[in-house]
Amino acid sequence: MIRIYDTPDKTQWASLCQRPAIETKALEELVTQIFEEVERKGDSALRKYTQLFDGVAPESFCLNLPVLKDLEAQLEADFVQAIQTAAQNINTFHKAQKREEVKVETMPGIECWQRQTPIERVGLYIPAGSAPLFSTLLMLAIPAQLAGCKQLVLCSPPGKDGKVLPEMQYAARLCGIDRIYTIGGIQAIAALTYGTDQIPAVDKIFGPGNQYVTAAKQFAQRSGLAIDMPAGPSEVLVYLDDDRYSGFVAADLLSQAEHGPDSQVVVVSPTTDILEKVNKQLESQLEELPRSEIARKALANARAIVLTTLEDATEFINTYAPEHLILISKEESQLLEGIRNAGSVFIGPYTPESLGDYASGTNHTLPTSGHARRYGGVDLNSFQKPITYQRASKEGLNLLGPSVVTLARAEQLEGHAQAVLNRLNAKN
Repeated sequence: MIRIYDTPDKTQWASLCQRPAIETKALEELVTQIFEEVERKGDSALRKYTQLFDGVAPESFCLNLPVLKDLEAQLEADFVQAIQTAAQNINTFHKAQKREEVKVETMPGIECWQRQTPIERVGLYIPAGSAPLFSTLLMLAIPAQLAGCKQLVLCSPPGKDGKVLPEMQYAARLCGIDRIYTIGGIQAIAALTYGTDQIPAVDKIFGPGNQYVTAAKQFAQRSGLAIDMPAGPSEVLVYLDDDRYSGFVAADLLSQAEHGPDSQVVVVSPTTDILEKVNKQLESQLEELPRSEIARKALANARAIVLTTLEDATEFINTYAPEHLILISKEESQLLEGIRNAGSVFIGPYTPESLGDYASGTNHTLPTSGHARRYGGVDLNSFQKPITYQRASKEGLNLLGPSVVTLARAEQLEGHAQAVLNRLNAKN
């Protein structure tokens, strides 16, 4: 099922940590073409590419949403209860991340402070293909609202009937959003970058997507727009040293593999026996999975790795830097102490990744493709930016000014020095 690598030498680790590469030249050419056309032609270009990729060409991309009660009437009661629970937990966790103003007197008469301010206009991209991710809408819109962003521009591709699922509409309304722009793919990211008659331009784009959306976000970033983080296919790494839970781990691997054929699945264990038990569980559970064909393609690139010491396992995990890390270990504390690179960590046999994907409260918009070495996941502060302030009294300037003059002249920037001396020498 999954190929087992028995105690690979460290010289092999780099190749084991590689994600499958995709052909980028044709993709970049397509992205460039669509962006240039959307910039020149606006909504007419959006209709052209929405017809081409989604099979519909709406005159208006703006869907004004019914009130919450009307949407609720279209949905099963258990779904409404579940999504409300998820929204409450996400709100609770992200509200707790609010930073208070930091204020300090660095020396007598010199006062400095920092305040978080919201990004005014944010674009939220929510995939809606074979797996409509209304849960991602909660993960992005709730912290954006808590951060105080003034304008949330929500884009999600329409179905073949040109409509948006009521579950997606309900999630939007639950988050305080009253309209959805029914557009997806590269053209949606281009619209958010440049703005059109119908769709406003934004300051920062959030949200996952396939390789086309990912490439489009990178193009937008090169055009001067901010994005949440670099992203690629979703991934999980599981560490297991207790064979009692091989069935749990197989289910976790399949939950990731069903995202798409390019999803990344890795399992690490101290023994071959445990990995073989996981493989047996995979074979039996895969037969019951509705998206089994997708999962099989993902598992073809999966890796099972035997690393006999905790030190090696920890080092490999940090080298791989997984988006999702699941730890089911008798040596849990020691492993956790050494983990430095991971998007989100799920600890113990009763903490499947699915909890974080939907409803525990943590955010599931996370760095992939090894970017966890340098990025964290989306949180409340992703929707804000810090501004620093300072104020000096006359006494403070007298105390600090001579040091600034010395440093400015050492850098041969006399204008900087004079800006201080002008004040120090003033009679008033």
